[in-house]
Amino acid sequence: MTVNLKNWAGNYTYQAARLHRPETVEQVQELVVNGSKLRALGTRHSFNDIADSPEDLISLEYFTDIVALDQKRRTVTVGAGVRYGDLCRELHAAGYAVHNMASLPHISVAGACATATHGSGVTHGNLATIVSALELVTGTGEVVVLSRDQHGEQFQGAVVGLGGLGVVTQLTLDLVPAFEVRQDVYENLSLAQVTDHFEEVVSSAYSVSLFTNWQNQAFNQVWLKSVVTDPRAAELEPELFGATRATRKLHPIPGISAENCTEQMGIPGPWHERLPHFRLEYTPSSGEELQTEYFVPRKHAVEAVHAISGLSQHIAPLLQISEIRTIAADMLWMSPAFKQNSVGIHFTWEKNWMGVSKVLPLIEEALAPFQARPHWGKLFTMSPGHLQALYPKLPEFQQLLQHYDPQGKFRNTFLDTYIFGNH
Repeated sequence: MTVNLKNWAGNYTYQAARLHRPETVEQVQELVVNGSKLRALGTRHSFNDIADSPEDLISLEYFTDIVALDQKRRTVTVGAGVRYGDLCRELHAAGYAVHNMASLPHISVAGACATATHGSGVTHGNLATIVSALELVTGTGEVVVLSRDQHGEQFQGAVVGLGGLGVVTQLTLDLVPAFEVRQDVYENLSLAQVTDHFEEVVSSAYSVSLFTNWQNQAFNQVWLKSVVTDPRAAELEPELFGATRATRKLHPIPGISAENCTEQMGIPGPWHERLPHFRLEYTPSSGEELQTEYFVPRKHAVEAVHAISGLSQHIAPLLQISEIRTIAADMLWMSPAFKQNSVGIHFTWEKNWMGVSKVLPLIEEALAPFQARPHWGKLFTMSPGHLQALYPKLPEFQQLLQHYDPQGKFRNTFLDTYIFGNH
């Protein structure tokens, strides 16, 4: 008997036997103490089995409170199940912001941080980099609070925890003052210009996204998200390295209505209504897609782009759109941007795993010279041994998981395969 629950995209069916919806930390503790195999579940936006369990799933859907807003420390403590879109509305109303957001505001804070999900910007770390403390129920049922100030290196290992330390019930996030953003879209940026001016392009706004279908040696669209008070925002030109400013709102995927996209055309608005690509009020597509992403050091970005471009004949027939973004280096052990400024090369595929599974090895082989690390919550075919070799702090992370989960209650197929190498 399984819970017959699917992930957001509908490409994965959870194998767990039971789904629990606790409302208190004490109820989570009871589930952990009495269970033998468990995993926490957020908004189910992972495309693989990272969040699954052979026995019990613990939904955090009731853990959505804003527990405390500390104006002196400029932090907010939130329930782990809160979605960014809901949290950010409240923060903005109070005059605060988080430094960055992913393309979707529909994802949970805990799930995004546990998998090192990110936004974009050459100076912005992934979403987990603003976590300053977290509360979790460990494998023994104990409630533990870990903080950046008190737990140093161990904390750096715990933030991107892949769900393996326990059930995270609260997180404390660093805040910045609220700000306004304008979003401008440019069309048809040539690969030649990206080759010659990559750093200038990705550094030209607070957050920059390049979209391509890997055809025609060009990037279909460039989305610039600029802070309104930045002098560069007032000086945006009709052209960007030969790309021309769009005269209408656009969806990243050609032929799809832009009505569910965040406001464009240079119209200023609150940070939380511009940094994501999609609006919270709308369902973010039908879910009829698969996603993959690989991170390479930013210094190899142009080489990596050309390596992928050389596979266009294999990629294009299966692709909806591809996006390139930048992520600043961090010190989080299991972050794909650990100690390296990175570029994320993202693929939104048609829902055709048979076809995609044949193309991913080609992409992974092409990116192997650049030590490409896959996104933990998306689809990849990389061997466990290859992936493990990409993370220098893996042995310490294994020890951390064993310390907080000595009986392996939060171990699942994904962790056994890719973290502990039991494959």
